[in-house]
Amino acid sequence: MKKTSSSSGTSQTGGRYPFVIVTGLSGSGMSSAMKAFEDLGFFCVDNLPVSLIPTFTRLLLPSVEGHPAIEKAALVIDIREGRFLSSLPDELAKAKRKLQPFVVFFEATDEILQRRFSETRRPHPADNGTGLLEAIRLERAQLSVVRNEADLIVDTTTHTVHSLRSFLLSRFRGSDEDVKLRVEILSFGHKHGVPSQLDLLFDVRHLPNPYFEKGLRELPGTNPKVVAFLDSKEEVRETVRRFADLLKYLLPQYEREGKSYLSIGVGCTGGRHRSVRVSETLKEILSEAGFEVSVNHRDVSK
Repeated sequence: MKKTSSSSGTSQTGGRYPFVIVTGLSGSGMSSAMKAFEDLGFFCVDNLPVSLIPTFTRLLLPSVEGHPAIEKAALVIDIREGRFLSSLPDELAKAKRKLQPFVVFFEATDEILQRRFSETRRPHPADNGTGLLEAIRLERAQLSVVRNEADLIVDTTTHTVHSLRSFLLSRFRGSDEDVKLRVEILSFGHKHGVPSQLDLLFDVRHLPNPYFEKGLRELPGTNPKVVAFLDSKEEVRETVRRFADLLKYLLPQYEREGKSYLSIGVGCTGGRHRSVRVSETLKEILSEAGFEVSVNHRDVSK
């Protein structure tokens, strides 16, 4: 397989890779890479012993039933393997007799690696007491043979976590269906507390409140009577339309950046009527637009 080198993430390899081995210098972005591969649906293993690569490879080969136990996998193998790392080329050769692994080597400049370790305050795994810079240089020398085995070399010097993720998703995405943004809409009542870790929050306390309408107070926002009441109000319809237009604009932007999950909160006072109906309507509109949407009503039974 032809080797390629990338410092900016602009070259393309194309195709589908069922078996990817991630290796490289500590602090160069391998942890971020594994998160991206997880979102691509890869079975990910961190720090698998080199000697187990041929055994693991068998799980990716078709069984007697015709299907592999694992469709696609990504393994991280790095300096933590110690002296066994030197056997990686031989183990890769064994694996290539049955399945072609695609090896990605991550690296960055000494200066950037120093800065990253200083910011995280983590010890370098190759530091034997001679200092951080010497540890980085020692690791670079030890991994030179492994680097020569790489099919793709990624220099993350100028990458942020987000740009590296975006590059990997676009590079190893087999199709547009591999990474699909999943949207959860959560209705809630402000008086019961605002949910944590929301990406977007819409407040609908300005809308007409069924709580004050005779016969509607005890009914949930999914009840046909409450639905009819709210849907008959122009301000409800206009609010939902504007929310939906905004989301139909924003969601493709999030998807393009490689975001795999988005949580949207819709809050009213008690979380039983307005937020429930607005959430359900947004789900219908966004689902029709092709997005994968789920709805949960946190406070509807309170």
